[in-house]
Amino acid sequence: MKYLLVQEDEDGVERLWGRCAGVEGLFVEPVPLPREVLILRGCRPEGPLRDALAEPGLLPRGLGDVSVEVLDGDDSVQWWTLVDAVVVAHRPHPDDPARHDIVLGAGVRNDDTWLARLEAPRFDLFAGTTVAAAPMGRCTDVEGLFGPRADPAPVPLELIGCEAVEPLLEGTQRPRRWARGWADLLVLDRHGAVMASRPVGLDVSGARPSVLGDGLEDVTLTDGGDDRPSPAVRPVWEKWYEGAPTEPHTWAPYDARGRAEWLELTTRGWRAPLSGPDRSGGEHHLDGRFVTDVPGLHCAIAEALLGPGRYFGREWNAFKDCLGGGFGVAPPFTLVWHDADVARRALAEVVEDPEGRLTYFEEIVRLLERRGVTVVLR
Repeated sequence: MKYLLVQEDEDGVERLWGRCAGVEGLFVEPVPLPREVLILRGCRPEGPLRDALAEPGLLPRGLGDVSVEVLDGDDSVQWWTLVDAVVVAHRPHPDDPARHDIVLGAGVRNDDTWLARLEAPRFDLFAGTTVAAAPMGRCTDVEGLFGPRADPAPVPLELIGCEAVEPLLEGTQRPRRWARGWADLLVLDRHGAVMASRPVGLDVSGARPSVLGDGLEDVTLTDGGDDRPSPAVRPVWEKWYEGAPTEPHTWAPYDARGRAEWLELTTRGWRAPLSGPDRSGGEHHLDGRFVTDVPGLHCAIAEALLGPGRYFGREWNAFKDCLGGGFGVAPPFTLVWHDADVARRALAEVVEDPEGRLTYFEEIVRLLERRGVTVVLR
């Protein structure tokens, strides 16, 4: 059995619902958002948006993902993402020629909402969805943003050769009357250790005797969840299936997407409690030959501090948290960064701080030094 289906009760205790020999549909591409037309009313454009309006002959013009922060007074109350936004057309705003009404095409995703009703909203735009997102302007309204949207149809998941136990067994016998919320699908490596976990819906839409026999069933879950890896990162999972990595640089052959998935797997693969307090002091050596992107940087730092396959943050904020302690190593210590120029050149265009214009590489070095780490660049 390679998969376990478990549900956590109110006391945090995991209850087994079934064991499965295989799963079909674990790796899927996300369902694309439908394209919509939105109008940025009374907009004062900045940055890439201003550049797009400066050359109307080149429209339509892509902006990439655009973040929309909705403010009510001084309070930030909502975040939206306009996925793959494209400037289609624009014209001067009727009441103020210095402003613009801009027609965009985009997929619309609601990221965070704290208030349902807004008294006096305003809308700030940012290029991208990370903390490095640069301002793109401010608008008085985003027409079409709050329109009703149907949830995308769920993508099912097939549990192959499933040994169901109560209460899942009841669901396989009467699937149409079955609705039991969500559970976790635990993925086991070849040694039986949990290498990953993904949430799945427990609604059963079908069950039949499995071709594997021995009283097993093939069970169809109506909704396999949104947090499923892409088929493009399947080789990373296959590598981890062999067991938690023990050799350095095993992540290096993968592209940025694969390395990001590698970091995702480290969060579950090394979740066991620490055997003792954080280690401080001493000298750690970072092999910088393969640090050609942001995920690679975090793979290399974690490996330098804790060893292959270990977790020490997968992006800026998580890395900052890890430096605060509780993850095996804490400052002060010395980090000798070999071949640092590889990362300096590769991340020269990756800017974490739009105001200060420091690159991601420079920000990481500055953060380490601020937290008491002696960084030696070689």
